[in-house]
Amino acid sequence: MRVQGKNILILFFLYTGGLASVIYTDTLQTIIMLIGSFILMGYAFAKVGGYESFTEKYMNAIPSIVEGDNLTINPKCYTPQADSFHIFRDAVTGDIPWPGMIFGMTIVAVWYWCTDQVIVQRCLSGKNMSHVKAACIMCGYLKLLPMFLMVMPGMISRILYTEKVACVVPSECVKHCGIEVGCTNYAYPVMVLELMPDGLRGLMLSVMLASLMSSMTSIFNSASTLFTMDLYTKIRKQASEKELLITGR
Repeated sequence: MRVQGKNILILFFLYTGGLASVIYTDTLQTIIMLIGSFILMGYAFAKVGGYESFTEKYMNAIPSIVEGDNLTINPKCYTPQADSFHIFRDAVTGDIPWPGMIFGMTIVAVWYWCTDQVIVQRCLSGKNMSHVKAACIMCGYLKLLPMFLMVMPGMISRILYTEKVACVVPSECVKHCGIEVGCTNYAYPVMVLELMPDGLRGLMLSVMLASLMSSMTSIFNSASTLFTMDLYTKIRKQASEKELLITGR
């Protein structure tokens, strides 16, 4: 029922506001999340003792319970890798080999950021080409921030809450987060709950939930556009702009 209620709310939101509501909502959420993320990053680094302490403590962030449930767990599953702070990793032994990162991830990135309808629809709604180009450049700079605002705080979360975030024994993981395969997905939310003051904590949690709604509205709007322009126009070739607008909504 909760999922259905959320979908109904999203559809109503999209129907009444269209793509404009999606863009305005994304912009507001981006500003709030950037402010909150910078604050959380500051709290995280202060808690761990700075960058040098962070790099040292992370390599020792190993859970104390590594045996149980009649399982023999490989140390590689709970020991931080020696190249954890390297972007370009060994082409043979690295978990993300540098050739795959350069060539493979580049192809995926070009597909998503340059051809995916969810992204392209924002460019198509630009006022003019100058606005579109400026927005793309700005997004490129914003994409440099997740390393510092998301990845590193997530690694710090492993240091501060090792037993929970880095759990490997299924029964222990169930105790902490209710999931047998691990609790790494809880690394960031745990930091929000534990480190941030009450007001900022509520604001960040609300924005994190709202970002889910934003993603869904973008997907629904893209699906509506694809159906209207690629399918409906083939059925109703003489459809007016008003008819297409009504059909899309």
